[in-house]
Amino acid sequence: MDYQRLREDIKCWGQELGFRRVGISSIRLADDERRLQAWLAAGYHGEMHYMARHGLKRSRPAELVPGACRVISASMDYLPEAGIQGATQVLRDPRRGYVARYALGRDYHKVLRRRLARLLERIVERTGRGQYRMARAANRDNTHDWKASPAFRANFGHSDADSLEGRVFVDSAPVLEKALARNAGLGWIGKHTNLIAREAGSCFLLGEIVTNAPLPPDRPSQGHCGACRACMMACPTDAIVAPYRLDARRCIAYLTIEYRGAIPLELRPKIGNRIFGCDDCQLACPWNRFARAARERDFLPRNGLDAPSLVDLFRWSEAEFMERAQGAALRRVGYACWLRNLAVAMGNAPPSKRIAAALEERMGHPSPLVTEHVAWALARQRRIGS
Repeated sequence: MDYQRLREDIKCWGQELGFRRVGISSIRLADDERRLQAWLAAGYHGEMHYMARHGLKRSRPAELVPGACRVISASMDYLPEAGIQGATQVLRDPRRGYVARYALGRDYHKVLRRRLARLLERIVERTGRGQYRMARAANRDNTHDWKASPAFRANFGHSDADSLEGRVFVDSAPVLEKALARNAGLGWIGKHTNLIAREAGSCFLLGEIVTNAPLPPDRPSQGHCGACRACMMACPTDAIVAPYRLDARRCIAYLTIEYRGAIPLELRPKIGNRIFGCDDCQLACPWNRFARAARERDFLPRNGLDAPSLVDLFRWSEAEFMERAQGAALRRVGYACWLRNLAVAMGNAPPSKRIAAALEERMGHPSPLVTEHVAWALARQRRIGS
């Protein structure tokens, strides 16, 4: 089997399927494993207990796919046409809610998983050289397994025991995707802990295929942040506690998406109008002057979420929320936390009778989490307005 040719074909197929870049890496992540251990030991993962529960499996792909020796990493742009400037304009309007740019359209897990599955199909078609069958099984961790039939294994040149296997991942399973993408040459990990590419900034999403196919690996990317600290200075809550080290417990993305409790009082004013995620560290990054608009129509903004009115969103019923968030990353937060986030943003907005009236309507909400944040927001509105 000509693996060098297959490697180049995989990259071409990936671009045809909408990925900006595709790269290949080995599975060696020893240094990243040590950093992960230190991060977990410091408690920086907050209440993301799944981070600790999966332990070192994240840095050991062979525990996910027995016999794995390579990872195919792929990136896909998500920035809307309005770009960085459009995002900044929304942040400057406190009566509008800011949704992280990756979450404006269809849930990226669905988009990337589907494309990666198609990429894996093409690999099977090329290497099978004839008829074959594949079994596809959905797992609880939202990955998909693909295993070739015995006939396919023989054509591929492996014994049954060493058959080609591949598994698709899109960040909902235990994978150190940024470290793998760095090793695959897709970019370097910046001081804000996001991946940065020289030609595309950091506004892209990642997905992987873990496989036992011995493809030639790409060269790892080298860092180009230098002395720049723009992302660290831009973080509203000082969550980037040191270069390349993020304390999720202070990160607005964590607080508004992953965290299910009451947002700490001292952090609420710093959240501003960010209601689902935060992009400030990326918006400040000078490399994002090269960020490119998404080519994938599934990432186009839905339901006016690119610049929505806080009050309009706050008045959504639970049924409306579930309907509008269908098939979107937004649904992950749940309705009660959605109202919690909006209440914080409304408490940070300039005094407004319309905002105060909308908040008062929610004081009878059955969730104590919601009413506590609504009461806080009302007190802020009245104090600021007095």
